[in-house]
Amino acid sequence: MQRLPRVTHSLAGSTATVVLSNPAKRNAMTADMWRELPELLARLAADPTVRALVLTGDGPTFCAGADISSLRDAAAAGSAPQELAVRAEEALAAFPKPTLAAVRGYCVGGGSQLAAACDLRFAEEGALFGVTPAKLGIVYPASSTRRLAALIGPAATKYLLFSGELIDTGRALRTGLVDEVLPEGELGKRVAEFTRVLVSRSQLTQAAAKEFADGRTDRDGHWAEQARGSGDTAEGVAAFLERRSPRFTWSP
Repeated sequence: MQRLPRVTHSLAGSTATVVLSNPAKRNAMTADMWRELPELLARLAADPTVRALVLTGDGPTFCAGADISSLRDAAAAGSAPQELAVRAEEALAAFPKPTLAAVRGYCVGGGSQLAAACDLRFAEEGALFGVTPAKLGIVYPASSTRRLAALIGPAATKYLLFSGELIDTGRALRTGLVDEVLPEGELGKRVAEFTRVLVSRSQLTQAAAKEFADGRTDRDGHWAEQARGSGDTAEGVAAFLERRSPRFTWSP
C-alpha cells in the first residue's frame, strides 16, 4: 500500500530528526508537505529538550524537488506554490538551534532550497545536487537566490541556476555547498556522532554565533548581556580546569 506524502519526525536524546517522506516520487515536496514543515519546526523550536535538528529524506533520496502536479493543483485552488516553499525555507533558516541536512541521492530544486537553509550539510558519496528552475522557466525566489549566493558565492550560484545541471559531491564540497562527504553507509553514523557533539556544547555560543554568521547586526548588546548573566562561561572554564565535561545551563 502506497504511503501518503508527509513530513515525519523522531526524537533521540536532544536531537530531532525531520524526515521528508514521499518515496514514490523521490521525496518530492507536495503542497501539504510544504505547509506541514513550518508548523512542525515551530513545535520543535519551542521544545526545550531539542538542541539540534537533522533534516533528511526517506530512504536513499533526500528530496527531488517540488511535486509539480501537487503544486499545480495548489495553484488552481488559489495557493501560491512558490510562497509555500519560501515559507518553509525561511522557517528552517530561522530555526533557533543548529540544523544539519543529511543528504543521500538526489537533492534537487526544492530539496536544495531546504538543504541550503540548514546550517550545515553532510552528504553521502554519490549524492547529486541541482537547482533547476531554468528547466521550467521559473524565476527562483530572490531570498533563496541570495541565500545560495551567500553560501557558495555568485559564480557557483549562477552556474547552478543558469544551467540547471546536477553536480556531484566532489564539486559540491569544493564550492561549499556541503561541509562533509561520507562513504556509502557511513552518513548516519557520522551525523549521529556530530549531533552528539553539537548537543554537548553551549547553546548560548551556538545561538549567538548563528545570528552573527547569518548577518544580523542589531543584537550585539543582547548577546553580551546574555553572556554576562548566563553562567556558561564560568562553567566552561571551571570544567576545563577540572578536566570534566561542562554542564551548560543557558537555553533559548
